[in-house]
Amino acid sequence: MNATVAPRSFLSRVGRMLVWLLLIIIVLLVLWTWFTLSWSYGDGERAGVLQKFSRKGWLCKTYEGELALYVVGGVSPEIWYFSVRDDELAKAVNEALGQRVRLHYTEHPLVPTSCFAETRYFVDRVEHIKDSTNYQIVPTQ
Repeated sequence: MNATVAPRSFLSRVGRMLVWLLLIIIVLLVLWTWFTLSWSYGDGERAGVLQKFSRKGWLCKTYEGELALYVVGGVSPEIWYFSVRDDELAKAVNEALGQRVRLHYTEHPLVPTSCFAETRYFVDRVEHIKDSTNYQIVPTQ
C-alpha cells in the first residue's frame, strides 16, 4: 500500500513546483512589461508630413501612424512609424492628418507584446508646423 502513496506525493510535489514556476514566470513577465512601459530608453522629436494614422489590431486595438520625413524635395521620403497610447492625443493626431507636424516621442524597446503598440516609439505630443518662407539664402562666391 505504501508503493501507491509514494508516486501520488511525488506527482503532487511536481505539480506544486510547476504551479509555482508558472506563477513566477507570470509575475516576472508582468514586472518586465511594467518596467518597459514606465521608463523610456530615449526621447526626441521628428517633423514631417503626417501620412497615415489608424487604429488597428485583432485583439488589442492600438493607434499606429506614419510620418513622412522629407530631407530634400523631389526625393522619396523616409517613413517613420509610431504609436499613440492616449485616446485624446489620438484625436489630435488624426485631425493633423496630411499636415506638417512635429511629434515628440519616447522610445520603449523590448516591450514583450504588441498589445501595447506595434512600434517602440510612443508619441506623447503633437504640434502643427506653420508653413513659412523664412528660408535663408547663403550667397556663394
